[in-house]
Amino acid sequence: MRPLPATILHLSAACLLALAVSAPTSARAQADASTTAGSAPAASAPTLTVEVIGKPTLSLTAADLDAMPRATASLSSDGNTTTYQGVLLYDLLIKAGWQFGRGMTGKGMASYILITARDGYQVLFAPAEIDPAFAGEKVLVADRADNAPLPGPQQPFRIVSPADKMHARSIYSIVKIELVKLRQ
Repeated sequence: MRPLPATILHLSAACLLALAVSAPTSARAQADASTTAGSAPAASAPTLTVEVIGKPTLSLTAADLDAMPRATASLSSDGNTTTYQGVLLYDLLIKAGWQFGRGMTGKGMASYILITARDGYQVLFAPAEIDPAFAGEKVLVADRADNAPLPGPQQPFRIVSPADKMHARSIYSIVKIELVKLRQ
């Protein structure tokens, strides 16, 4: 087996380091997941935070996603196929201010999309994976499944990545999407 080129090894190491640095501490995760004794949870609508370096942070609700162009994607598991409805991750990042296509070349190619679930689980996508000028994979931020609200544990939003052979990046209960540049 041939060794991997040094640039791939450096990029892999940088991604792993970024994940380790951005992982929530257990005390912080527990504090975020619970409310103080005797207090009721906030009655506000669940939000999805979308951050692109150098741009204002977006806080989107299901109503905000409903107002955007809609798309569908299907996942099959254990003989069952579910069709999800939502917004393309590509469209959300454009709304947040990221420039795809030629605007992404050069230093922009050393970037990644970090998606975080409520329980701290995280997955990565490369911006070129979802850019139609490159690979153009359709990754969906879903808020509905088979024309109904997502099942309770998957709410408020989930990622659907139908091109993946394993669905490990199709995570649910997402709360944050970040576009991170490795090089400034």
